[in-house]
Amino acid sequence: MPFNDRQESILRALRETGEVEVDALSREWGVTTQTVRRDLGELCDAGLAMRKHGGAKRMAAHNVVAYEDRRLKHTLAKSAIASAAAQLVPNGASLSLNIGTTTEMVAEALRLHTDLTVVSNNINIVHILRASRLKSLVLIGGEVRLSDGAVIGGDAIKALSNFKVDFAIIGTSSIDPHGAILDFDQREVSVARAVLENARQRILVADVSKFEVSAPFKICDATDLDYIILNAPPPPSFVESIEQSSTNLIITGNDHG
Repeated sequence: MPFNDRQESILRALRETGEVEVDALSREWGVTTQTVRRDLGELCDAGLAMRKHGGAKRMAAHNVVAYEDRRLKHTLAKSAIASAAAQLVPNGASLSLNIGTTTEMVAEALRLHTDLTVVSNNINIVHILRASRLKSLVLIGGEVRLSDGAVIGGDAIKALSNFKVDFAIIGTSSIDPHGAILDFDQREVSVARAVLENARQRILVADVSKFEVSAPFKICDATDLDYIILNAPPPPSFVESIEQSSTNLIITGNDHG
């Protein structure tokens, strides 16, 4: 997407200094702090910056991976994870899927299921499932994040509260080795929490590369989940964090990309 002059200047400042402050940018450009926050919000939504209190900071290079590029990474691992998740879902069940390339693979794995009720904030899942033998397919309304097709914001959270589904299946950008499930965008995290809160069974699908990524906002703890499906064994500290809980860890055994 094209950026305005302020945003281009902000990007240069982020490259040079690593972070920017809302108040300083407001004074520099002679605009309101609301205008600066909107500029920063668009940069964060595009994956070029990360929010911090009072401003934004440069996104670490290894975290800036375009959504389309992420679809091409770890595809065999994601496919094995998706198949394992689909096996937990019986015909006739209801489920929610959040944004993510792995949850999109889960949708692919569910295409032969029958009479499912599927609720999602992921526009891409509509294209995957619309020709399937579903009972119902619901796309949550709200603001669309153009970088990946996620529906986010307060309207999406409010809409999710109208449902109580059998399964929530979520992906994530980061997993802390000590048991926190994390992501980069606080608005996306809020939607993921709503997905989990309005489900009877909670399933996380993720490949183990997510242990190598650091993100600032917590979706939940691993112990809040009923199932965690990974393609390879996690760090021992992660296993220890869930061993006294009822969380089931499923390892698909496919650790290839």
